Amino acid sequence: MTKLRPEYTLERMQERQRGTLPALIGFRAISLEEGSLSAELTVRPDLLAPNGFLHAATVVALADTACGYACLAHLPEKAQSFTTIELKSNFLGTAREGTIRAVAKGVHIGRTTQVWDATVLDPNGKTIALFRCTQMVLY
Repeated sequence: MTKLRPEYTLERMQERQRGTLPALIGFRAISLEEGSLSAELTVRPDLLAPNGFLHAATVVALADTACGYACLAHLPEKAQSFTTIELKSNFLGTAREGTIRAVAKGVHIGRTTQVWDATVLDPNGKTIALFRCTQMVLY
């Protein structure tokens, strides 16, 4: 398993996201450990769909960003970056307010590809989405 790269701290990730979609949605990485990353965002009216429920794209953005940041932090030593080559989500519930959380876990952390799963939880800890992505490591 690839070890955590010390240069990818939570603070560096927060700085790096300025002016990008993660900043726009209010993404906050809250913990990073070997093989996992947890993050959250506060549900706001502008993140809802016209039907008044949390927009699926908001949930995907939270989960995908959590997995992407985790992938960055676990890149092999000589790798420079990654790109997503596949993603999938299953929606099991929703939220209209409060803070939702994503927990990303490495399923396969290899030298050429990585597979990450994320579980997205509502403010009460109920699973509202399951997410999986495959990342291609770039050298």
